[in-house]
Amino acid sequence: MPFEFERQNIKDVILVKPKVFGDNRGFFLESYKKSDFVANGIDVEFNQDNHSKSVKGVLRGLHYQAKPYGQAKLLRCSRGRIFDVAVDIRPSSPTFGQYVKVELSEENKHMLYIPVGFAHGFVVLSDEAELLYKASGEYNPAADRGVLWSDKDIAVDWGIDFEPVLSEKDKKQPALKDINKAEIG
Repeated sequence: MPFEFERQNIKDVILVKPKVFGDNRGFFLESYKKSDFVANGIDVEFNQDNHSKSVKGVLRGLHYQAKPYGQAKLLRCSRGRIFDVAVDIRPSSPTFGQYVKVELSEENKHMLYIPVGFAHGFVVLSDEAELLYKASGEYNPAADRGVLWSDKDIAVDWGIDFEPVLSEKDKKQPALKDINKAEIG
């Protein structure tokens, strides 16, 4: 199998480690193979691919789409290095308000699967980083929602010792306790 699937401390979030075939010419890896993903509990139809580029210190998130536009995501850092964060915002979940944080980089080539019902964000640790990700639903601007990146109740350890660069939108997101929980999913 060309992948290892590692369930994280929130079991629905899965770190995917592709098998990398490398030699003096470079490398090859499969970044997605539906049959392997389905066999390991990721039975999602991806409908949109995204590519973002950010510079060191940028923090994007924590974002999600309100229902019925919720998105599962499969993320990979193709250039640079990031800390990627998924926060469980499913109101009835036993892990509500908890998070998973993993390092994704061009070196480790790991991917993170985040199901619907999670807010997602990342911070750039390298001079630049490019993030490629698949989403199960198409982006809907009217359903764009977020949670404050620095919410004290979640207390994400972003692993940084600097003030991150944020969009105006991300500076003003509500705390988890203030989001409309009927919109999750």
